[in-house]
Amino acid sequence: MLWGGRFKESLDSEALKFSSSIQIDKTLLPEDIQGSKVHASMLKTIGILSDEEYEKISNGLTQIEEEYLSGLWKPDESIYEDIHSAIESKLNELIGQAAGKLHTGRSRNDQIITAVRLWVKKACEEILEVQKEFQNTLLKLAEDNTTTIIPGYTHLQRAQPISFAFHLLAYVEMLGRDCERVKFTSKMADESPLGSGALAGSTLPLDREFTCKELGFNNPSRNALDAVSDRDFLLEFLNSCAIGMMHLSRFAEEIVLWSTSEWKFIRLADSFTTGSSLMPQKKNSDLAELTRGKTGRTFGNYMALLTTMKGLPLSYNRDMQEDKESVFDSFNTYYSCLKMMKGMMETVNVNKTRYLDELKGDFSLATDLADWLVLKGIPFRQAHHIVGKVVQLAEEKGILFDELTVEDLKAIHPIFDMSAMECFEIKTALERKKTFGSPNPKMVSEQISFWKEKVKD
Repeated sequence: MLWGGRFKESLDSEALKFSSSIQIDKTLLPEDIQGSKVHASMLKTIGILSDEEYEKISNGLTQIEEEYLSGLWKPDESIYEDIHSAIESKLNELIGQAAGKLHTGRSRNDQIITAVRLWVKKACEEILEVQKEFQNTLLKLAEDNTTTIIPGYTHLQRAQPISFAFHLLAYVEMLGRDCERVKFTSKMADESPLGSGALAGSTLPLDREFTCKELGFNNPSRNALDAVSDRDFLLEFLNSCAIGMMHLSRFAEEIVLWSTSEWKFIRLADSFTTGSSLMPQKKNSDLAELTRGKTGRTFGNYMALLTTMKGLPLSYNRDMQEDKESVFDSFNTYYSCLKMMKGMMETVNVNKTRYLDELKGDFSLATDLADWLVLKGIPFRQAHHIVGKVVQLAEEKGILFDELTVEDLKAIHPIFDMSAMECFEIKTALERKKTFGSPNPKMVSEQISFWKEKVKD
């Protein structure tokens, strides 16, 4: 134990097991080693450590990391409270008394949160990389489907025709916002708390600017009390994962629908689907379903830490030990789901002609006809009513839009002429779009080019 001097009895074995976090925070070993090496280097520069002591500590820490990563050293989880105390004990075993100087001017409060901030910065980089890979996958798929017409939906009812590329670009936009949230989270984590001590700094001349620079942080924290008790950046991280997973879940739901026999729009590769133990014919989109299902845990992780923090007085409280499990879990969940979704979309087969005949003369072209009337000078509300009558007539006759005649249209309003019939042509529906941000193939291609450049940043 690192704190047993004033106690007559050792901690109860069950109490130690209950309070231990080593099973979770061993993930932080590389970051803890990194922070300790820099702290030791700073202690040498201010004269606390001799050159010889520093070399012993630095080499000992390197050996610990190598032995841990290679499996030669596994800290006994029945003995240690956390990975930090395990490392310190192992260092003492390797180099003797010099190890006792490493903790000079440092509390586990600032030690741990420094390691966590380093880990979050690294995790943000890894998430950003796979987010952009997924964006590129979608952009490549979109580039091949700028004229692949599909129905666009509101209320899960057919609304207006769009292209598959346009639909995919909506998710590229979502991923773009997800990337910005992760970048912001990384910026929030980019502050060095090392040197804050337990809550009030130190009477030793610790060089916080030195450790900040050596650890790659942007600036040292300005208030020690806040530095050791701040978990806002972790909440931002959990929020980024939760929103990102929400977007993946929406996409997963569409993949599930598109791949059914009823929709017949996409076919997932065998390598990203599963079968049934009973029904030989089944091909299930289980990875999409699992992504959809795993979203709930990321929401729960965010709410769990938010709830933990809501009633804590300054500064550090042991409740905060519960922060890491949810953070590591959300990272692993979001990261793996991004990988799975990317894999599914890289290998998907798209039925490009699926809706061409089905949308021919479809009522989803009703708005185009209303716009035609507006250009003829009819007020939109009146045009809306007129087209509603056209739909009603087609339904009464049991026919589609393009099966109506000009005489049918003129019977509803005399302004109709042959040019109105062009509104019922599905193949030119996308080209008729005029506004920026619409599924006009030319504009979609421009957006694909825009995003290809943006993803490089």
